[in-house]
This record gives sequence, structure tokens and C-alpha cells, in this order.
Amino acid sequence: MSVKFITGSRHKFAEVVAIVGDGVLEQVDIDLPEIQEVDPKAVIEAKLREAMRHGQEGGLIVEDTSLFLDCLSASPDQPGLPGPLVKWFVKTVGQEGLWQLADRFGVYGAEARTTIGLACGPKDTRFFEGITRGTIVAPRGESDFGWDRVFRPEGRTKTFAEMDREEKNGISHRGKAVRLLRDYLVR
Repeated sequence: MSVKFITGSRHKFAEVVAIVGDGVLEQVDIDLPEIQEVDPKAVIEAKLREAMRHGQEGGLIVEDTSLFLDCLSASPDQPGLPGPLVKWFVKTVGQEGLWQLADRFGVYGAEARTTIGLACGPKDTRFFEGITRGTIVAPRGESDFGWDRVFRPEGRTKTFAEMDREEKNGISHRGKAVRLLRDYLVR
């Protein structure tokens, strides 16, 4: 099966290819509208439907990476904002702003979650999810990718921005989701 990863982000594509391997995925850059929804699976399903409307068929992958801040949660058993809306938070307040939010509340816990949707046909969508718990810290590292400078995974001393690609992919939410996808594709 030819698999098309629909993303305009060279960073995301490079991270995924580093795990899946060269020649398995083709990057397709289509600017898909992203619905405003706190459920990552709903965001994925809408993106896949739109990709199919653009003439892309079977073997389509889209992903959503969310960051849930504990300080913006209504209760301990529910994930907090921004979730799938993190892209807009970072665009508005930057990584420094995410740190300031956590610091103002004095609650630094966070959950990073990547959900990958694979559409093999109009009614055949599979989901692969990876989760990494961590802490929001003052920005550190050189990466300008997403919120890597402010997220330090549990049990680690470095932020994602301070790690090389191999170390990050070994423990990250995206790495976990992509390994599940890879295992499904090669079965």
C-alpha cells in the first residue's frame, strides 16, 4: 500500500521517517482546514475526510499532536487545554507564554499526546496514539519546533529541544504513536 502522510511540517515528516524508514511514506503538503475541537480523533477524522475530497485516496495519514496542561483542567481526571488547540496557543503566546501560564498557576504537569489516523478507505480509519507525561519548564534548548523548549518528559532532565532526534523519538508521544503505526504497516 502506498501511504501518504499529509503534513506541511518538515519537522514532523522527518521525525516520522526516522522511525518508519525511508521509502515507506510520501509527504503530501495540502493545507487542510482544522476544525476547532478538543477531541483529537474528531480533528483527525475531519482532516481525513477533507483530504479525500482533495482527490487523495486510501493509505492516507494525518496526525494531531496535543498538549494538555494540568493547570488548565477543570478536574484531575480530565485533560486540560489547549489540547489539539496548542498550535494556536503557541502562535499567540509562544513557548514562553505556555511556561508563564503554568508558572502563574503553580501547576506544571502536562500530557503530550499524538494521535495518528490512517485511512485505508472512506469507512476504514485506524488510530494510533502515543502519550508522554511531563513538566512545563522555562524555555530551554535551541529548537523552534512546537513547544519542545518548554516540555520536559517525566524522569528526564532535558527538554525535547535539548535532545537529539534519536533520544527524543525514543521516548516522545509521536515516537510511540509512530512505532504503533509502523508495526501495523509491516504486519
